[in-house]
Amino acid sequence: MRIRTPLPSLFAAALTAGGLLLTATGPASAATTIEVTTAAQLKTALTAGGGYGLHLNGASYWTVQGVTVTGGQKGIMIDAARGVVIDGVTVHGLDMEGVHFRTSSTDGVIRNSRIYDTGNDGRGMGEGVYVGTANTLSDKSDRIQILGNTIGPGVGGENVDIKEGTTGARIIGNTFDGGGLTGANYDDSWVDVKGNDVLVQDNTGTATSNDGYQTHTQQPGWGCGTIFKGNKSNVTSATGATRLAINVTNFGADCTTTVHSSNTVTGGKGLTNIAVTP
Repeated sequence: MRIRTPLPSLFAAALTAGGLLLTATGPASAATTIEVTTAAQLKTALTAGGGYGLHLNGASYWTVQGVTVTGGQKGIMIDAARGVVIDGVTVHGLDMEGVHFRTSSTDGVIRNSRIYDTGNDGRGMGEGVYVGTANTLSDKSDRIQILGNTIGPGVGGENVDIKEGTTGARIIGNTFDGGGLTGANYDDSWVDVKGNDVLVQDNTGTATSNDGYQTHTQQPGWGCGTIFKGNKSNVTSATGATRLAINVTNFGADCTTTVHSSNTVTGGKGLTNIAVTP
């Protein structure tokens, strides 16, 4: 396991609730690399149950690479941290969500990772990647990149949920499997976009209960500016009411969404419910 940070010079690391808590405590300095290859206690903490598997709390500019987080309530939680990179991890076997950027964590990345078997407490709160916080505009977890991951099956919420109040997420080159959607909290698509100015591009999705991708306006002025390009959707197994590859629930001159003709769909009732842009 490798945890790397190029900015903070002092970190307090403590095991908490069966996981690892990383908290920034010092000023910026030169790059630091911490190799954790023989720490049996850390390995045990990351694989034990209860609480958060890995919590980066105010710990900006860390890279977490090549670990497996399993068991417990939530997987990897990023709070009030900038520039965190989650790379090549596996997250599974959780009661709730897999990876969550929140509390105005900005410019984070999750890439080349595998997330499955989440939401096992049965409440439909098992999103694969969760950005922001519901029912508030104060969580500005902006410019999060979700790149080249494999998410699902067995994810008990949306594979990706982008909340209102967040801006500029990039969801590119992922593989989604909606086998596991419960509908408990209106989760009936791989991706639900409620934030602004989101790019959804070159993803592949299969096995959904209703739609492939959805946009929603939970707060006035939000859920707008999404661009869909080059996504391949198979909604053959869908049984919901709309069964579209891309379902835009609020659109107009003051809340635009762009669906390019490079998107494709197999099965269901069609590509989208709005005009397609060449």
